[in-house]
Amino acid sequence: MTILRSSRSASEVLSERPAVLVISGSDSSAGAGIIRDVRALADLGVEALCAITAVTAQTHCHVVSVHHVPQEVVRAQIHAALESRAIGAIKIGMLATRETVNAVADCLPRHGNIPVVLDPVLSSSSGGVLLDEAGREAMRTRLFPMTTVLTPNIPEAAGLCSAAVAVSPDARLAQARLLLSTGIHAVLLKGGHAEGAEAADLLLARNGEPQWLIAPRLDARCRGTGCALASAIAAGLASGSSLPEACRRAKQYVLSLLSNSRS
Repeated sequence: MTILRSSRSASEVLSERPAVLVISGSDSSAGAGIIRDVRALADLGVEALCAITAVTAQTHCHVVSVHHVPQEVVRAQIHAALESRAIGAIKIGMLATRETVNAVADCLPRHGNIPVVLDPVLSSSSGGVLLDEAGREAMRTRLFPMTTVLTPNIPEAAGLCSAAVAVSPDARLAQARLLLSTGIHAVLLKGGHAEGAEAADLLLARNGEPQWLIAPRLDARCRGTGCALASAIAAGLASGSSLPEACRRAKQYVLSLLSNSRS
């Protein structure tokens, strides 16, 4: 029997796979943050490069403490990742401080048309503040104009718009349009915090018609679904999918996570 061996190294094989740079915080409970991002990308066959912005001590119930990574270290991580290999998309999660927001904005590529997926992590699921008002304002002014798609949930959209929580589809559409006015290319306003038998996410792009991505609302809880959704969108964009298709597939991926969490 003749055994044929590949002449390509493992690193050469991996370099052919699309890659996403994840810029986010770590979660010691592994429920959310950069660990959830890397899991999602691995599930979808995409390589992950990482820049950690904050180290958090968390349980599944509350945030114990947060250590902000110095901005010069954040910058160094991003520069090193971008030099390591070609990047198909960038996913941004927890930034924690205005200084980190500015550091990330300074480091993002200005050319090359790399899609940027921004998950605006404002607070933990247990209610702990993860980005203060100064950081939110820096995000609006520095990062929003560089963002391909913003993925807020309903409370996050309200906070970013300085408005009441939207309780109707029309109110959600109005807030999505307000967010687009800041320079973002598209908004995926997630409907998980709404009521009803269906979870409807609103995708709205500049000069485009509203698209509602609808799935059954499951009686299940799973931390880190926002991280997973944004990373899955980035995986789709890095793999060449259109934004609507990347969002649809990402929603199906999160639906599978929720389904497995209740089994």
